[in-house]
Amino acid sequence: MDELQNYKVKKIDYAKILICVDSDDFGSSKNAFNYACSLAKHYGAELGIVSVLETGDLNVFQSLDPSILKERREEIKRLLETYGQKAKEYGMSDDDIHLMVTEGNPGHVITENVIPQYGPDLVVIGVDKNRRDHDNIGSQGSRIVNLSPVSVSVIR
Repeated sequence: MDELQNYKVKKIDYAKILICVDSDDFGSSKNAFNYACSLAKHYGAELGIVSVLETGDLNVFQSLDPSILKERREEIKRLLETYGQKAKEYGMSDDDIHLMVTEGNPGHVITENVIPQYGPDLVVIGVDKNRRDHDNIGSQGSRIVNLSPVSVSVIR
């Protein structure tokens, strides 16, 4: 009780926010993107927007075909450019928006590569608001929540 009595609330500021967008599921990313943009604009923070080409979703023939991989990378790049444009339209500076396309297992790639390299203060992930099963946030979201070295906001 003494510890709480002597505690003083400290303001939290964010300098870098990372939003993880699912290239296959706009529904789960939309509210999270709104939240991340709102926070970034409010704090004058940089906004990193990342999407992962999930190589595990490709069959063996697709993963060996360079043209299919190139096409999928380009799709994700265009998607992120659209997200970046939406952030600019919302009022964010072009210099404060960073687009990142990576490949692999999203939970691992984001926690092991993207977060250490980008160095966000906060990671934002989205969850499908209609998903109500026992694994509400999904395996990749759960991995990010459990393994991230920084705070994670899960937005429904």
